[in-house]
Amino acid sequence: MKKGEKKIFMIIGVVIALIIIIKAWLGHFDVSDDKGIPYYTTSTHELAQKALSIYKKNNCKSCHTLWSIRDIMQTVPSPPLDGIGEIRSEKWLYEYLSAPDPKVILPSRLKKQFQMPSYAHLPESDRKVLAQYLASLKVEDWYLEETKKREYEKLTGKKYQP
Repeated sequence: MKKGEKKIFMIIGVVIALIIIIKAWLGHFDVSDDKGIPYYTTSTHELAQKALSIYKKNNCKSCHTLWSIRDIMQTVPSPPLDGIGEIRSEKWLYEYLSAPDPKVILPSRLKKQFQMPSYAHLPESDRKVLAQYLASLKVEDWYLEETKKREYEKLTGKKYQP
């Protein structure tokens, strides 16, 4: 066997050994308890289509994520809209979208160019559709509990006790 052939066989052997080690290591992760995507909507398909059209037309994606989809050019630290219906009512969302100055309802510490703009100029029907759709965005209970636990432990350094 020539000198170059030995090096090639050694490289192949090392690659095969690494593949075996990686597969064995990955085998230790149990994905059987994967509960799936925690976000869902209770809206009709028709409502979702109308709302998403308004969402796109007003370029909401430039600041907010929806269905965990983020604009890769996004630099605004705005809240995701997934699950917003768990913490805000349709009435609250409509009033917020209708406010001439949304910061009166929900103060913001962000720089002026990153603060939520007013959508009071939109037709009332569009604001109602958006509010109804946003209120329909829910999150599974198990995910809320896991999130509370992680945040509590991260902030306090103590074990979470429900």
